[in-house]
Amino acid sequence: MFNENGVGLFKNSYHCGHFQNKIKQSVTFLIKLMKSPMKTSIWLSLFLILGFHGSIAQKFEKNQAMQKETMVEITTDLGTMKVKLYNETPLHRDNFIKLVTEKTLDSTLFHRVIKTFMIQGGDPQSKAAKQGQMLGSGDVGYKIPAEIKDSIYHKRGALAAARDNNPEKASSGCQFYIVQGKVFTTEELTAAESRMAIKMTDKQKELYTTVGGAPWLDGAYTVFGELVEGFDVLDSIGNTATGPNDRPATDIRMTLKIID
Repeated sequence: MFNENGVGLFKNSYHCGHFQNKIKQSVTFLIKLMKSPMKTSIWLSLFLILGFHGSIAQKFEKNQAMQKETMVEITTDLGTMKVKLYNETPLHRDNFIKLVTEKTLDSTLFHRVIKTFMIQGGDPQSKAAKQGQMLGSGDVGYKIPAEIKDSIYHKRGALAAARDNNPEKASSGCQFYIVQGKVFTTEELTAAESRMAIKMTDKQKELYTTVGGAPWLDGAYTVFGELVEGFDVLDSIGNTATGPNDRPATDIRMTLKIID
């Protein structure tokens, strides 16, 4: 289901309501027992109820955590990449699924490429763009509310939503980027912390000195997935020759599909 902006709504409201109704029924039943002189039965029933619903709660939480992640295949002129979408960012996940299903992104270009930083695409205006035409301002008429998570970083391969300078940090409804990034030294990260007046966690430092990425983007843009296959394709696109406005000298188009 999608709201008026085309953004997917949370799909588990039924399960939450069902669980709450079960709890209400159990409490009502327990109150009735409390009015009974059968105290042994009361304590036995309380034990069974708490144990039963504790089991339900554990199963509910486990099912939430194990919800299958959606996989998307991105086929380009330089090869194929596969990304998974995070369930922790449901608005961005559902919107991206909508874009892919409706083929909104098919034939768009990776129109902005900066080596050792990122590759950006998804501008609808790029489908019929002339060589050298400036791109990056196209949209689909709506934005996605920010879903920035402190525990999700701009590591190498991170799939994130582009945006303009709006104060809410709301994302573009269609433009996205994949981080190529680079591996940093401890000294470089320390210098970056000083320059940007930030403090990175130990997890961030370990990530950026091993896997690499673009740490200065953390907390500013929504990361909603990650690359799982095709890092060689990411590098091929990231290392391609570019012209004005970081647009590749040779067009790199894409088609996308949902895969199992």
